[in-house]
Amino acid sequence: MRGVAPGTGMMVGMDDVPIRDGSIRLGQFLKLADLASDGGDARDMLESGQVTVNDQPETRRGRQLAPGDVVAARGRTTRVVGPGA
Repeated sequence: MRGVAPGTGMMVGMDDVPIRDGSIRLGQFLKLADLASDGGDARDMLESGQVTVNDQPETRRGRQLAPGDVVAARGRTTRVVGPGA
């Protein structure tokens, strides 16, 4: 899917990543979306400020994400989509 990069007006690619339940922790989502190779990689990304959720920097691995949340890291933007979407 394509969207507009916040504050830029530029079109960028966005991947939809479906989750099984109504929410997911950010650390788990980073692995599910192939943004992190494992839990340690996810932790390092978060601690070093490489992750944003809905355009806000996020450092908490346990942050709960819900359908519609947008996660950006490592030059990729992904959107959480709920079950059956």
